[in-house]
Amino acid sequence: MKLRNALLAAAAGVGGVALANRTLRAADLDPPLEREQTAYRWRGFDVAYTEAGDPADPDLVLLHGVNAAGSSHEFVNVVDSLSEEYHVLAPDLPGFGGSDRPALLYSGSLYVAFVREFLRDVADEPRVLASSLSAAYAAVAAEQAPVESFLLVCPTATAIPGKRGWLRSLLRAPVVGEALFNVVVSKPSIRKNLADHGFADSDRVTESWVDYDWRVAHQKGARYAPASFVSGYLNLDADLGARLADLDAPTTVVWGSDARMPDPETGREMAERAGAEFHVVDGADLLPHAEQPDAFLDVVEKAFA
Repeated sequence: MKLRNALLAAAAGVGGVALANRTLRAADLDPPLEREQTAYRWRGFDVAYTEAGDPADPDLVLLHGVNAAGSSHEFVNVVDSLSEEYHVLAPDLPGFGGSDRPALLYSGSLYVAFVREFLRDVADEPRVLASSLSAAYAAVAAEQAPVESFLLVCPTATAIPGKRGWLRSLLRAPVVGEALFNVVVSKPSIRKNLADHGFADSDRVTESWVDYDWRVAHQKGARYAPASFVSGYLNLDADLGARLADLDAPTTVVWGSDARMPDPETGREMAERAGAEFHVVDGADLLPHAEQPDAFLDVVEKAFA
């Protein structure tokens, strides 16, 4: 009798967690850049991207950084200005934002392949503005895809050192994995992460920004790509400075003055090895384009002149 009661209690607990997971699902996601998105059919699923500006202008591809709530929404404060001079193409990476989120074992090499094929199929010898890990994907992809020039925001090939297969499996697990992921992407957690290493000034972390990230992270299948990210499987085994040095495309590296993951000095050393221009945006962390858009746009003008 005691065993039966214990099993019934456990089943009820699992059922309660599953129900809680379903109630935390967000409604359909609004377009990240306040424009309707187009679907790019890639390897069997739809990758959503925003198109802005005059198609006759030079192409500019925006590649957002990778995190638990990643999407092209991180460019919302600069897209209007950029679209005045460029034909902007801003995808939500596979598994993120408004794109399909199949239960794949996501990897850095998969994102390199996506960026390479997106640059070939959708853009025409574009300028590329890429953030964090996506900067590394773009640099490797450019070895086989034409790129006019780069502007890279806090670029890195390794976001979280090492690989932890057990962690990826745990977060991918039904019920329990989804429940753990919901804790990681709760609004207090999102707000704390943005204040710790997204924005230098926590007062600039608005409720609307937190709410959008929360909705991004509470779509169906939202945990699969981040599960690979936090467990180290989206890193690239690449010397980013050396890869950039081998490319013909002129490169500019920009860093937030308050960034610590890593710090501006690390970025300066990488830029020197790559033969790249280096700029620091004061009063910013890892998202200078979100926190200091005017100063960031000044760097864009210099980089793509």
